[in-house]
Amino acid sequence: MEARVSAFALHRNLMEVPFRGRGRAFVIHIRELEIDEYDRLIDLWKQAGLEYKPFGRDQRACIEREIDGTTSVFLVAEEEGRMIGIVLGTHDGRKGWINRLAVSPEFRREGVGRALVEAVEKRLESIDIGIVTCLIEEWNVESIEFFESIGYIEHRECIYYSKRMRPDI
Repeated sequence: MEARVSAFALHRNLMEVPFRGRGRAFVIHIRELEIDEYDRLIDLWKQAGLEYKPFGRDQRACIEREIDGTTSVFLVAEEEGRMIGIVLGTHDGRKGWINRLAVSPEFRREGVGRALVEAVEKRLESIDIGIVTCLIEEWNVESIEFFESIGYIEHRECIYYSKRMRPDI
């Protein structure tokens, strides 16, 4: 996989990535998510089997607030205008997070997820954030294997705690 980034593409936060595999060649375009694509985002999450919390953190107003903020890197992968991948990245100024990665089932194992994660990593590195992390639920073996395959290391010495103000978020 070799990414080509033109001056115009960089200006629009767009990256073109050609792929060749499984008897086909295709090109994806990686760019920032726009809030008017919210319904397409949710459809892709559902296709990919990700949980959707419509009354909590996944509601449109919450996603819009993050897109408009300065700590999110929400990127879309498109092939011929079709959304085939999405990654939601954020940062706290010191550490970056991959919060959600979804790839359409028919494009899995083609490099789309890797390209999206690398695009977030590059964006975070450009603002001097050199640590990128992700939280993966234990049952999600496919995601664990994916992140290990692209160089992420499990840290068992960390224990994750959360406090939810409501059960639907």
